Amino acid sequence: MQSKYKVRLLRANLLAAAVVLALWTPAAPPAAALVLWVSVSWLFITALLLEFSHRRARGLPWQLLPGILLISLIAAAPQRHALLIWAWCALFMLPQVHWVAAFNISGALLSWVLLAPQLNTPAWALMLITLCLLCLLAVSRARQFIHINGAILQRLRLIPGVNLWAQEQLLHDITRERLRCERDGLHGELVVLHVKRRQLWPLAQTLCRLTYRFENAYRLDASTLATLLLSRSPQEAGQRRKRLLDALPDDINSQHTPLASIEHTLSDVESLKQRPEKRTAQEEPS
Repeated sequence: MQSKYKVRLLRANLLAAAVVLALWTPAAPPAAALVLWVSVSWLFITALLLEFSHRRARGLPWQLLPGILLISLIAAAPQRHALLIWAWCALFMLPQVHWVAAFNISGALLSWVLLAPQLNTPAWALMLITLCLLCLLAVSRARQFIHINGAILQRLRLIPGVNLWAQEQLLHDITRERLRCERDGLHGELVVLHVKRRQLWPLAQTLCRLTYRFENAYRLDASTLATLLLSRSPQEAGQRRKRLLDALPDDINSQHTPLASIEHTLSDVESLKQRPEKRTAQEEPS
């Protein structure tokens, strides 16, 4: 499944970039060579450790390091690395938080100032105008990617190979499964689990293993999971729910609601997310 997310292609690109920078180091001044070897090491290690992950990185955003290395290379040898100023345009195509974007804008302007002695006034002004236009295009492209990826995540599985979906899919599935229960005489219910943030992804995969293949699990937010259980009767649904909760850690709070009683999908799901109850109150079979 990783090839679907182009991890191998990205790893190959990172290794190729590391090789190019390594070939650039022999004729570089000592300060520039040091920065180049740091860049080569970072690219090589990143390529080796790279893997698809549904987790978001914590701490300092990784987009900060390329900006620091780019400024260092230009500052170490402006006359030799003048062309690297255009790499800022590629850097701005990466999704990044606001303060990292502000740092990169400052870095691009600093790079432009460092290259000023190497250029005459018209070329200097033309470089600034061109750099600003290209960076604006890159930022608009990055925002477009963020919007597209957000829409895709609402329709795709959050973990490859696992029936874990976003809340938007749940809102669609509740209506579909409620109609199926009415047509086939089944009992369906929505089970909401309130977990700790660090437990979310491991428990999401466990929840998918404990349910049938035709039953999906959903990530409602960073600490809330849900699933739709379909059973022949309320009694069977209670037994299935009890077995499911017994297989999960004891510190998880849960709620369950029959699909027939959910009238307004969005408001009902949001209310369940905001009202965690003790698990012991939910373990009695219906």
